Amino acid sequence: MKLSDFNFDLPEELIATRPARPRSSARMLVADGARIADCRAIDLPEWLAPGDRLVLNDTRVIPARLTGRRDRAGAAGARIEATLLEPLADGAWRALLKPLRKVRDGETLVFSDALSAVVEGREEGTARLRFDAEGDAFDAALEQAGAMPLPPYIAARRPADARDHEDYQTIWARRRGAVAAPTASLHFDAALMAGLAARGVDLTHVTLHVGAGTFLPVKVDDIAQHRMHAEWGEVTPEAAAAIAATRAAGGRVIAVGTTALRLVETAARENGGRIGSWTGETDIFITPGFRFAVADGLMTNFHLPKSTLMMLVSAFMGVEPIRRIYAHAIEERYRFFSYGDASLLLPGDRPAR
Repeated sequence: MKLSDFNFDLPEELIATRPARPRSSARMLVADGARIADCRAIDLPEWLAPGDRLVLNDTRVIPARLTGRRDRAGAAGARIEATLLEPLADGAWRALLKPLRKVRDGETLVFSDALSAVVEGREEGTARLRFDAEGDAFDAALEQAGAMPLPPYIAARRPADARDHEDYQTIWARRRGAVAAPTASLHFDAALMAGLAARGVDLTHVTLHVGAGTFLPVKVDDIAQHRMHAEWGEVTPEAAAAIAATRAAGGRVIAVGTTALRLVETAARENGGRIGSWTGETDIFITPGFRFAVADGLMTNFHLPKSTLMMLVSAFMGVEPIRRIYAHAIEERYRFFSYGDASLLLPGDRPAR
């Protein structure tokens, strides 16, 4: 298929720059087979049955955007911006630097009194940074010096602020490592969690550390030529057993977010087509024609035109159904992207497994 198959016209005013408050008051479009209903996130339990299971990504977003100065011979130099992308095996970090071309290898970048880094090298437009703090000390210094790494389409409209430290984090965030939020999960609050518990809906946590590559545009017209960024994830034996038990009992598995869906489908692919425990880096690319092994439903936000996530939801619901769903969302003025509204996608045609 061609990149243009996943394009659509989106009015700029529908791009959300702040989330709904309270979180569960966000609108939610429900596509149940061919039926479309306009609801709120707080209504999610009404669309689920006792014994259904939500799969939630418990990654925690780090405040990965840093502003500092180059330190040359002890003198404060020009301003520098850094966005942390991923930790490396030896403790260094891969990062975007702006401006990269003016930074020298071996130079020290100072971000605060408690946090600085040495530039150890560069590769493919990114730099390798070695920070002067590790472990809890690094986490504490980063919390003080860093800003939340808002997506480009929000950052272009306003800077990150103190509200984003709460808004851009899920209520169950636990394992630090993401530089982008699993945004479908941002609609969950105490009221919605209480409703799910009362309904008898089960919950399972998995981890996928969302990387900055989630925002990279697709640059090839033939989507088969696109290569996905890799992200680290884990499905524990306990999580895999719980998901398998739900399937065996006839319940539905609903992935909350494309990250959770990509992870459980990776785990199934690596375990012979059935959900199993798995840890590693996944670069799974889900496009129309993909055969889903685990997920019966997907809760997700509304995605960028011509993005890999548009290809994923098109694979999940079908290309033409997604076009109708998105046309309805635009007509009804749903809010789009990371801080926008939600959709609950229930194809209703998954074969028994």
